[in-house]
Amino acid sequence: MTSAPSPASPGAPSRGRTPSPGHATARTFAGRLTSRRGAWFSLLIVALAFAALFGVFGQAEAPARSDAAPSASESAQVQKIVDRMPGHDTQALIVVADRTDGGALTAADRKAVAGLAPVIAARTGHAVSHPVASDDGKAMVLQAPFTVGATADEDATHITALRSALADHHIRGVQVKVTGGPAFGADITHAFAGANITLLMVTVGIVAVLLILTYRSPVLWLIPLTVIAVADQLAAKVTAAMGAAWDLQFDAGVVSVLVFGAGTNYALLLISRYREELLRTDDHRGALANAWRATAPAILASNVTVVVALASLALAVIPGTHGLGIAAAAGLLFAMAAVLLVLPPLLAVCGRRVFWPLVPRPDAVVRPGTSVRPGTSVRPGASARQGRVWRAIADKVVGHPATALVAGLIVIGVMGVGLIGTSVGLTQVQKFRVPSDSAAGLVMLGEHFPAGEAQPMLVTARSDHADAVAADAAAVPGVVRVTTTGKTVRVDGAKMTELVVVGAPAPGTTASLDLVRAVRTAVHQTTGADARVGGAVATDVDARAGTWRDLAVLAPLVLAISFVVLLVLLRSLVAPVILLAINLASATAAIGAGSWLSRVVFGWPALDLAVPLLAFLFLVALGIDYTIFLVHRARTESARWGTKEGIARAVEHTGGVITSAGIVLAAVFAALGVLPLVTLGQLGLIVGIGVIADTLIVRTVIVPAVFSLLGDRIWWPGRPRTGYGRGDGDAADAGGDARTAGASDRIPVGG
Repeated sequence: MTSAPSPASPGAPSRGRTPSPGHATARTFAGRLTSRRGAWFSLLIVALAFAALFGVFGQAEAPARSDAAPSASESAQVQKIVDRMPGHDTQALIVVADRTDGGALTAADRKAVAGLAPVIAARTGHAVSHPVASDDGKAMVLQAPFTVGATADEDATHITALRSALADHHIRGVQVKVTGGPAFGADITHAFAGANITLLMVTVGIVAVLLILTYRSPVLWLIPLTVIAVADQLAAKVTAAMGAAWDLQFDAGVVSVLVFGAGTNYALLLISRYREELLRTDDHRGALANAWRATAPAILASNVTVVVALASLALAVIPGTHGLGIAAAAGLLFAMAAVLLVLPPLLAVCGRRVFWPLVPRPDAVVRPGTSVRPGTSVRPGASARQGRVWRAIADKVVGHPATALVAGLIVIGVMGVGLIGTSVGLTQVQKFRVPSDSAAGLVMLGEHFPAGEAQPMLVTARSDHADAVAADAAAVPGVVRVTTTGKTVRVDGAKMTELVVVGAPAPGTTASLDLVRAVRTAVHQTTGADARVGGAVATDVDARAGTWRDLAVLAPLVLAISFVVLLVLLRSLVAPVILLAINLASATAAIGAGSWLSRVVFGWPALDLAVPLLAFLFLVALGIDYTIFLVHRARTESARWGTKEGIARAVEHTGGVITSAGIVLAAVFAALGVLPLVTLGQLGLIVGIGVIADTLIVRTVIVPAVFSLLGDRIWWPGRPRTGYGRGDGDAADAGGDARTAGASDRIPVGG
């Protein structure tokens, strides 16, 4: 019989197997990272590196723009021309008034509303248009130019002051709302005031609570949380600098959620394996080195998958999607680096006692009444059994794989039914969870005036063809009015004129989108006019087209990236195809369930444009994370025990950590619900549902059932690598099991 090597030298090869140079490098690196001197030296190097990065990027601020349409789209080209025209920094501010009882405005009401013009002019610095009454006599509108400031906060301050002044001139029985582009911008600024801080606090709180519940220690949770929090702050600064340097647009809150979610998952996987190793040896540094070697490949593979998948968003034409992909990929690299390079030396310095009060020790798993001398070899007793619940579930699944598979697929199918009746695209009013004065004003305006007044189309055309273009646009059914603003600018030697086209449909509706397309068709027919149609509704048309283009291009690319990573990791053609098919079905089901809940429970009539693509990307990429955690363990277990028993043992050992990781990630994404945007609320809802379903149904039932049905054919054309031993950091994978180890697989205690 050959005993396993002493934990005092965790890098020693087992069963006479000669380690490869790669394994030797991993042993050397892990040993130095966790050694007595190496841990302190590593922490010193990391501290200096972090301090240097904070010093360089500490003042970085990402661009505040959030363009909805592709930069090459027609609406974006119109905006570039309009921005060059005189007075381009002046936008229309609309003040609309009606009676609170829904009745017609009286003569006194009209006089009082008209009397608000000097109040508006005093705050905007521009003359106010003559009041216009609606045809039904129930509302009045005043318009005033508003000079946009250097920052959104500056505009919000002026709009707030205007609203306060109007409130001071209250008219009995009449409500007055300020709307229009500048007002919407101000309300968005107010809605997000302090939102990122709130999101960060909620995220940290969620992670802290879940880590405490997972580790049942008043101390241990602080270490991974601190490491990940520092990584998040550093990632925020570096991604902000990237955004400023490359003109990237992205939501920093989503990046932060990804860093916390993925970082916590990696930490859970590492610490779970560390605790497992501590039950086998008194040498906590050797145990930590073994844990690092056993989990680093899975963490690295899962991180590379998600990072490359997110980086593929650089090919997106929607600016926000493009920027988010690059920033999130960078953020996840910081999360991985923190867990693999900072967390291990911290744990090495703290030692075994960090698990207090449930400190894992080898003598804790010996049968009661048995005395153990240091250096002797014993078999752990019944108290060492971990994952009994997951083993019981795994045994039921692999015992009846066909039944389990059908049941799992039924659940996924029912979830997917929610896709029926799903529509995509929210109006500007529908995009915000919190009520706003500008949204209420827009609704009021649409009830009494042509709804397109608030968001007209902007048309640019060569000045010598402006009249013909105006006539073509006016002839389109649904167009209420076409006017020339008088603004002109020279572009590439040609004089361009701006026209305003007001339509009857409400902005954001299907009718308004169709009207934009019809107007474009009409004005494009004017030869030599170089006419283009832009404005808010035209931007919506281009954003929809760009979003569907990105989905069609990037979804297959993300699947291809995931396939390649699984192919390299598993060295199999069958497993990656099946696992991706399962992942695709799970992601689709989650989007269906989230869409149904979004409509029925939360009252959101449709998914926002960005949600399907981002939800699909996150669900597929993060789902591959858990696939890698499970199947990487299953492959090593299968090398010794066969595929059916191997997948059962993989579920037994990883079920707890994957479930904990899934709950953490779902809860962290749910934190996006504290932000005022419906887009982020929907994204958090769908990803949260998907992660929970992936954790409890896909990884626990469907994948083990498929592996059990196919057996060793799942690894075709290869087979699981044999001869794994403690020298590879896989003692638990290759014979260190505390329940079934034979006499030849006894684990040394102490030494």
